[in-house]
Amino acid sequence: MATLELGPQNSIYYEYAAPTSPEGCTFVFFNALTGSTDMWNAAIAPQLQKAGHGTLLFNFRGQANSTFAPGTRLNPQLISDDAQKLLKEIIPPKPVFVGLSIGGLFAAYTYLNGADASGLVFLNTLRRDGARLRWINDATVLYAKVGGMDLLKDCMFPLLFDEEWLAVNRKNFMTRETYEPIDRQSGHYFLLDHSRDGDWDIPYEKLDLPTLVVTGLADHVFYKEAHVSELFGRLPNAKRLDIPNAGHMIPVEKPEILIEAFLDFSKTV
Repeated sequence: MATLELGPQNSIYYEYAAPTSPEGCTFVFFNALTGSTDMWNAAIAPQLQKAGHGTLLFNFRGQANSTFAPGTRLNPQLISDDAQKLLKEIIPPKPVFVGLSIGGLFAAYTYLNGADASGLVFLNTLRRDGARLRWINDATVLYAKVGGMDLLKDCMFPLLFDEEWLAVNRKNFMTRETYEPIDRQSGHYFLLDHSRDGDWDIPYEKLDLPTLVVTGLADHVFYKEAHVSELFGRLPNAKRLDIPNAGHMIPVEKPEILIEAFLDFSKTV
């Protein structure tokens, strides 16, 4: 556990474990907006390390233990810039970028902006901009404004997670009749709000490194087959893994499938 200082009141929390095998990759994990290193540490990172690979986990400014100065715009470009600074500091061997949801967009930005990478993994990332995506993004911010992260989760989780996860975890949600608005000076709020600056019209043809596209088919918010197929077809060196019984949060729902997929993918980069 360490911190990369970026200036007064600005820092990135990260955890780095170097590969222990000469053939090992370093999996560099890009969180979703409301994520943290805890999700990767729960199962995936320890198993990759056990297999001789390295891991680099970090929280964006505004996420747990990463700080930001007042007035900092926590938008996708800043997140990508921060990732580049972290990579230059660590210089992890044979990095493989792994991005969950919009984290995949941040990973793509980072590579396209010049960071070295041996491979790229998109986890439920591929989507096309348009009225529907903008509606979803605006609604997410509105839920948080009205009822904080609790209301956002109660509204969105039935559409994001698979049936099995929902059945097990239903008891932990909708446990209250009133909600508290999100603190509009918090990192979570700024990340949600400024994520709408993201440009999804990226040059997929320039992502010329080995790429794995993992899609949870039970994601009823962002998954649209026609869009995934179209964007997948623009990737020069990609293969696809579909998981029928997983939704949007595959690292939480089906970590064992991802661990196996990552280990297999590491042999191709």
